[in-house]
Amino acid sequence: MLSVQHIHPMLVHFPIVLIILVAAVETASVALGRDVTGRSPLGNLATAMIVLAALAAIASFYFGDIALTIAENGGFESDVAEVHEGLGRFVAIVFSVWAIVRVAMWWRNIRLTRPVAFVMPMVSIVGAGLVVWTAYYGGKLVFDLGVNVAKAAGG
Repeated sequence: MLSVQHIHPMLVHFPIVLIILVAAVETASVALGRDVTGRSPLGNLATAMIVLAALAAIASFYFGDIALTIAENGGFESDVAEVHEGLGRFVAIVFSVWAIVRVAMWWRNIRLTRPVAFVMPMVSIVGAGLVVWTAYYGGKLVFDLGVNVAKAAGG
């Protein structure tokens, strides 16, 4: 049976992929003069991807918190885990706020034109950077420290 602490690693890849993909789509689209805001086709796509990324980030943080509690109850302790947890919380909050802003812009069909339109991919690029930074510490937890992995692997 699947243990609850292993749900986090399954979920965490969704916000990583979604935010990096939306940053790439928005950057390419704005560079080509396409509209990525309002109810345009790319605006619909970008807004949906950001909402999904926010929901996935919230779920990842929730299950990551459970996984960390289980690891700590088993005697695990690390500053890396605290940094990863703090970044995960921050990413979930930032993506949630960004999703609310994007939905409000979509709902009111607010369209940004050049040069202001570059704000959209810039925010997504910063979000992608935050996710990569968070993932770096998550990778250190798993690959360097073996948190919630060593026991499952029989170590």
